[in-house]
Amino acid sequence: MICISVTPTSRKLAKADILNATRHCDLVEVCLDHLAKEPDVGDLIKGFNKPILVSCRRQTDGGQWTGSEDDRIKLLRQAIVAGPEYIELELDAAAGIPRFGKTKRVISYTSYKPLGNVDEIFRDAAAVHADVVKFTWPTPALDAAWPLLAAVTKKRELPVVGMGVGAGSTTFSLLSLRFGSPWVYAALEKGMEAHDGQATVWDLDEVYDWIAIGPKTRFVGIVETGGHRNEALRQAVATLNAGFRALGLAYRCLPLELGKLDKLGQMLDILKINALIVGAEWSETLLEVTGRREEAVQKSHFTDLLLKQPEGWHAYNFIWRNALRVLEHTLAAKSGAAPGQTPAQDRPLDRRNVLLVGANNLAQALAFGIQRRKGVLSVTSPRDDDAREIAQAWNVRHVPFASVYDTLADVVVIADPSIVCGHRKTELNPSFLRPTMTVLDLCRMPDETEFLREARERGCTIVEPSGVYREQLAAQFKAVTGQELPAASANP
Repeated sequence: MICISVTPTSRKLAKADILNATRHCDLVEVCLDHLAKEPDVGDLIKGFNKPILVSCRRQTDGGQWTGSEDDRIKLLRQAIVAGPEYIELELDAAAGIPRFGKTKRVISYTSYKPLGNVDEIFRDAAAVHADVVKFTWPTPALDAAWPLLAAVTKKRELPVVGMGVGAGSTTFSLLSLRFGSPWVYAALEKGMEAHDGQATVWDLDEVYDWIAIGPKTRFVGIVETGGHRNEALRQAVATLNAGFRALGLAYRCLPLELGKLDKLGQMLDILKINALIVGAEWSETLLEVTGRREEAVQKSHFTDLLLKQPEGWHAYNFIWRNALRVLEHTLAAKSGAAPGQTPAQDRPLDRRNVLLVGANNLAQALAFGIQRRKGVLSVTSPRDDDAREIAQAWNVRHVPFASVYDTLADVVVIADPSIVCGHRKTELNPSFLRPTMTVLDLCRMPDETEFLREARERGCTIVEPSGVYREQLAAQFKAVTGQELPAASANP
């Protein structure tokens, strides 16, 4: 079930917020602590067709209550008399509030650091007549959320729900769905989150496909920074999940915000995660958990897909293949290749001057591919020393950044998101672009960068980033599932 937390500040508008929430969830939490004036709880929760959970949290528990504790307890007692399906009571306050009527008791415990006494909390919650035990816990990363996941997934006499707080909260919610938690929390819309990092019900529905997640779901981890607010991650998840759904596969994507890696392999084994799609920020770091690496990974230290094999994790690099495949198709079309003639036959990169802008591992992955495809490679970057080191490693030409504007190239490849389009000394001035050039920019797929827009306006041939994006996701999808990504799913 999905529980939407409603946090109205106005009694007049509160019923409208609750009504809106009932249309998109199974349970509505009404947070009384946000109201500016004391409500008539009976009138507030009357007449809705979905069960209501009433809470009134102290500021120390993440709420907004500013009154006295005596007044808060009085309000909670009044709420129970109004007859909601559930009432949330903190463990330290529940003993002073007796059970009344048919209202079920959610006994909550909030901690802002990992706990070692979870079993003791369960015993104490049972002693104050809990029907459900709720934990609120910081979840900035998977390792921090792990004790809370253990509490939710372990079979107990009392059902357990959890509210993760932080970038990993969506991960926690999706895992809770798989392991049978009675409900997970979501915001009605952006701006109405109960805590920073909380997903909206639209996120859970349209991006993460929560309704399909159950005990048989096989998660594919997506390792990116920024949680569900990372738009590139959201688009990748939505695309891949649409493909899984179209083919009737039990796979679904699980965003992973990683922290310490010392127990990552063990955690992935317990969660039965056998595939990780890896964002650029994590590409080198995650190599430490791998046993085997294909040649492109060994030489560039860049991976974008990890697969668990019987002998351990294998690291793969798909970006150079897919980016250059789309680049070569673009060059072939530009040169007027006959219909049906493929880039593999025509070798459009062969002996073309390629200027690679970047001094990171992604740039090295592209350097590996460009050399494989017989391009004449030059490397530049605002970080001249790093670019020179890469050029020496690949035995290619280094172009000092100040000399870029005197350099002629057939193809320009941008591979470093830190490079800024502009006129300052360390910025890349688009004035060096010529209409004869073909430009590939991988920094914000599937979207265009400012530099790519400048290239388009100056008459350059553009390698569409959305095309590279589709190729990349399709290749990763096939590597994980063994099946082709349906064409309709691949549109960003």
